[in-house]
Amino acid sequence: MKSDRVVVNASPLIVLFKASLAHLLPQVFTEVLVPGAVWDEVIAGGPNDIAAQGLATTDWAKRIDVTALDPAILVWNLGQGESEVLSVALDHSGYRAVIDDAAARRCARTFRVPTLGTGGVLVRAKRRGLIASVESSLQDLRKAGLWLSDEVVTLLIEQAGE
Repeated sequence: MKSDRVVVNASPLIVLFKASLAHLLPQVFTEVLVPGAVWDEVIAGGPNDIAAQGLATTDWAKRIDVTALDPAILVWNLGQGESEVLSVALDHSGYRAVIDDAAARRCARTFRVPTLGTGGVLVRAKRRGLIASVESSLQDLRKAGLWLSDEVVTLLIEQAGE
């Protein structure tokens, strides 16, 4: 069963594509929005970049152009992508922000924007029987460039019941 609608930042998209796990997003979530700045950041990897190619050819990610950033988000001085992700999630009730950046997650907590990290996506996928092991998938994400502390890895593995 799918749940949630999400707005996804560049880092989660990039590492999920590079780890061959991006296909989980439309299997776990009912809608996957990608703000314009995030889309452009991922596509900027060029024609030989697996994440750029994956996003450019996917049919499940919906690009959303953000015309105005929430002024309360702007004062946090986050990157353009994080600011767009949080502005969209703040403006659209029922959307969860998929972000890994610590400052962006603090900002989201301040405004009560629900968040989920890339590791959390794997936990949800495991609970739905879409992957056999969160632990091995986390290793794939680390190889793809996602930095996770050992403590966070242990917590995610526990949450997945492994």
